[in-house]
Amino acid sequence: MAQPSRPIYLDCHATTPVDPQVVEAMLPFFTEHFGNPASVGHFYGWEAEAAVQQARNIIATGLNAAPEEIVFTSGATEANNLAIKGVAEAYFSQGRHIVTVATEHSAVLDPCRYLETLGFEVTYLPVGSDGLVAVEELARSLRDDTILVSVMAANNEIGVLQPLADIGQCCHERGVLFHTDAAQAIGKIDLDVQAQHIDLLSLTAHKVYGPKGIGALYVRQRQPRVTLAAQLHGGGHERGRRSGTLYTPQIVGLGKALELAWASQASEQARLGEMRDRLWQALQDLPGVQLNGHPTQRLAHNLNLSVAGVDGQALLLGLKNVVALSSGAACSSTSTAPSHVLKALGHTDDLAYASLRFGLGRFNTPAEMDQVAQACRETIAALRSGVAAS
Repeated sequence: MAQPSRPIYLDCHATTPVDPQVVEAMLPFFTEHFGNPASVGHFYGWEAEAAVQQARNIIATGLNAAPEEIVFTSGATEANNLAIKGVAEAYFSQGRHIVTVATEHSAVLDPCRYLETLGFEVTYLPVGSDGLVAVEELARSLRDDTILVSVMAANNEIGVLQPLADIGQCCHERGVLFHTDAAQAIGKIDLDVQAQHIDLLSLTAHKVYGPKGIGALYVRQRQPRVTLAAQLHGGGHERGRRSGTLYTPQIVGLGKALELAWASQASEQARLGEMRDRLWQALQDLPGVQLNGHPTQRLAHNLNLSVAGVDGQALLLGLKNVVALSSGAACSSTSTAPSHVLKALGHTDDLAYASLRFGLGRFNTPAEMDQVAQACRETIAALRSGVAAS
């Protein structure tokens, strides 16, 4: 019996399939080159350590950083926690004020809320209706006791790109550390920690066709040298900043995934942007459909729409056999609350619920965009006419 066709995957903000070239690079390090990178007394350890160092060099070069400034973590969530809590613990004698943005990922907002229970004060900046934070308002929020500003590079729901260089310059002029969650941005936009005045940058592999369970944190070591209080203790790995045996196959996969992404970044983002615009052009004439986020200052593969007068869950249910996508962040998919990002744009609860997040990817085609657009039009029409979508 023929297997039913799988839905078209357009949820690349949640995760991406591992590129076959990444899998190929990783496989030998499970069985053949299996040594512990910390075992510096024999060949197997040297072999693994060399592979880890190669990945570290790839990441550092891509960010215009130094290899010793790259700390491997289990992903962006751990990297964000290490950056925010690590700075808070290391610098609390200098100040206990942190600035972030209302539309940040929960991996930033939750550590900030945790620090509030310990006596820190956090300012949550609003955004405009386009999702952008005003640099002037951010500057006004800085105080003598501000120790950290955390603003994500690209939003995981609406794809908006924040003005990192302007924010970083503002922070450095005031002597405040600047952290950015670049999980969605890495490999898609240019990131330069020197030009953009970034002190800490979080990234992960699984948003860029690498394996889950591996990420990294860039930690500036010069002008200024950033001090972090370790959040994991036991062995002193990663120069004492993150203990735990390094997962060599995953690290190799992260390096290879970023190497591939950076090699084709310009052409791939142009291709994705064309497909995204094709999809938007096929949907924008529908009554009640509106684009969420800035129309141009956004990730090329992101399209986030709200459909007024339509039940969001019914819409997703009606589309599930054709396209795999979500209405918001995958990390909060079990929550019944409306998206905090869309609420921050000024949306009502109903409009926030009735949203679709399209995340296009490396293996999508223009023909698939046409299929998805047709399915969306038919499902929305059926819901508005009161006919249950099949």
